[in-house]
Amino acid sequence: MKRIIIDQEKCDGCKNCTVACMQAHRATPGTVYDLDLLDPKNEARHTIVANGKGGYFPIFCRHCSVPDCVGACMSGALCKDPVSGHVQYDESRCGTCFMCVMSCPYGNVKPDKVTHKRILKCDFCKDDTEGPNCVRVCPKKAIHVEEVSA
Repeated sequence: MKRIIIDQEKCDGCKNCTVACMQAHRATPGTVYDLDLLDPKNEARHTIVANGKGGYFPIFCRHCSVPDCVGACMSGALCKDPVSGHVQYDESRCGTCFMCVMSCPYGNVKPDKVTHKRILKCDFCKDDTEGPNCVRVCPKKAIHVEEVSA
């Protein structure tokens, strides 16, 4: 299975990955040049935070081997795809209990800021044949996709 791997030491906090994620999941069609970065409907699926030591700490979904978010999901909205190994979210099944939000040990799963009725998490840009957009735009190669054993 493929996972997004982060090299924290290489991250310079440029947030190109954040903009790429926002563009990939934006609510309206368009280019990155007309993307409204302040519109909560375009919220990224990950976070980059300052680590307090002059560096940055990228917080991405790890699509864990045994994901706590899936185990906490009572409605079956979250499941681990047996082929890809990615944690998938079915919004139509979500009961809005946010147990997944509370159970993610990395603080990556979050409620959306617009409706508060669904969650936002990395979907590995599942509809993009070229893979996760965040990986493609990282100028420091701090983010890469790696094949790992389950």
